[in-house]
Amino acid sequence: MGDGTDNAKRALRADLRERRQMMSQAAREAAAAGIHSQLDALVDRFGARTISCFLSTTTEPGTRGFVTDAVARGIRVLLPVTRTDGLLDWAVATPDGEIAEGLFGLPEPVGELLGPIALDEADLLVIPAAAIDARGMRLGWGRGFYDKTLGSMNHCPPVYAVVYDSEVLDDVPKDTHDQAVSGVVTPTRTIDFARVAR
Repeated sequence: MGDGTDNAKRALRADLRERRQMMSQAAREAAAAGIHSQLDALVDRFGARTISCFLSTTTEPGTRGFVTDAVARGIRVLLPVTRTDGLLDWAVATPDGEIAEGLFGLPEPVGELLGPIALDEADLLVIPAAAIDARGMRLGWGRGFYDKTLGSMNHCPPVYAVVYDSEVLDDVPKDTHDQAVSGVVTPTRTIDFARVAR
């Protein structure tokens, strides 16, 4: 990665992180309700029976209510578990599942790990992002877990990133390993992008 791209990503991430930290609790709760509604509609549109979704941190667009309700509806939800080799393991969300702090302080499920291959069973992937641009290019938080995961899949299902409305940008800095997404979900809308061949 060139220094210019690296510096541009770092600066943009810092700005986005600061904006997220400044959001009020009321704004976070309203955003989580909107995300829940948009994701429910997305799952219904694809007829998804197995999905992956991340457990949101306190500053991310809220996904936890959606995950809880999806499990209650009988949808199989795979939750990511970070590994030291840069790959993601997956565990099935359960109604009474224990959540602990994983690598990098992220909330992760405690339970049986299914390995990276479990993602092949998913009908829809819901992933975190710092920002998404108008072409569907995703800016992550710099650890590369999702870029590596998406780049290694032979038959990737639709991939939707979750961000706040203000984080859908005209352009984000990108490098060769960065992966585009099929669409983006915000608290107020879902945007589909032209399907990118993987």
